Amino acid sequence: MILRTNNCRLCDQDIKSIISFGKMPIANGFIDKKDLDSEYFYNLEVAFCTNCSLFQLIEMPDPKILFNQNYAYHSGQSKFMQSHFKDIAKMLINKYNLKINQFCVEIGNNDGGIVEYLNELGYNHLGVDPSTNVYNIAKSKGINVLNDYFSFDVAKKISKDYKKADFILAANALSHIPDLQSVFSGIENLLSDDGIFITEDPYLIDILKKISYDQIYDEHVYIFSLTSMQNICSKFGLELFDVEHTNSAGGSLRCFIAKKGAYNKTNNYNFFFDYENKLNLLNNKIYVDFNRSCKKSKEELLKLLKSLTNKNKTICGYSASAKNTTIYNYCGIGTEYIKFLTDTTPIKQNKLSPGMHIPIYDYKYFNENLPDYCFLGAWNLKEEILNKEKNNFSTKGKWISHVPHVHILNDTL
Repeated sequence: MILRTNNCRLCDQDIKSIISFGKMPIANGFIDKKDLDSEYFYNLEVAFCTNCSLFQLIEMPDPKILFNQNYAYHSGQSKFMQSHFKDIAKMLINKYNLKINQFCVEIGNNDGGIVEYLNELGYNHLGVDPSTNVYNIAKSKGINVLNDYFSFDVAKKISKDYKKADFILAANALSHIPDLQSVFSGIENLLSDDGIFITEDPYLIDILKKISYDQIYDEHVYIFSLTSMQNICSKFGLELFDVEHTNSAGGSLRCFIAKKGAYNKTNNYNFFFDYENKLNLLNNKIYVDFNRSCKKSKEELLKLLKSLTNKNKTICGYSASAKNTTIYNYCGIGTEYIKFLTDTTPIKQNKLSPGMHIPIYDYKYFNENLPDYCFLGAWNLKEEILNKEKNNFSTKGKWISHVPHVHILNDTL
């Protein structure tokens, strides 16, 4: 089932496509050869609401297709994300003097998340995640977790079964949930009067500046700015009072949200609010330029891969991330250029990449078949990957990246 709208999901104003990436498979839809004939596709198009500033997908698959018992993304596979979650837990303890009996709820905690570390330290917590397989992993770690989609009804149930939340947390999860009305009604209902909702998601400004169009895929229904987030909050008796910029997910905005009037706005909030006003995100030229830059990036990546292939150089993709699905399908990159992908997540191994059907192998295979070049698909984890490979692949081959422009690392084109 495909969900399509010609109206903004928040304010119901007319929206029109500003960028089209064409037919796209499920980003995390890693597939067996026997199932290729039934592969699912939809149109990947984005729109920008000139009324509330919300950058959003026009068409998306039903969330039940995306988040199920076979969800392929496991945050526990990334040392960077584990360190990041631990830092957020420490922030709650140090910045907000979190008490053991205060109640923390995490939306979309995946196979662990922030509540994994709160659990280890004995804090009162609950994770909420709809994907059965990662829910089971989290539960096996002793984390208190609910297997469901966060919504107004679920929030009411949590409030009744537990109590009001002192903190509601979400890390790269809010952008995945299409029904903002239900989610924010639930947050407003579940938060205590002085409770704080802390959420971070890929930041629209980072994506526009870095030409990181791979952040646009089926699970990212929205790409938020401070302006759009404040507009959302204002409809539900909430307000943004503080923000921080983080390096997670290639550049994210961490928003601190509470019931209206509960906290004074910080200097950080004022700085980012002024910064976005000067950029004038309602100016259509910004998106026309971004569209043009995406096409240029596509042309340059194909040109480089074709040149290396013509020189009989072997190329593989390092990681089979959801973001790569947009790159490979938008650019039309298949096994004629990239021979295989390597990934440490077992559920992806020995399957084919969505749409372009590049084979995915484990790390052992990669070590036994080191290529001349690796495409750094997970560029947002560049530091972690390069550190891991400094005495292995990096001694033999070179890395290719497309962010913020197509280039060979430590080389010039």
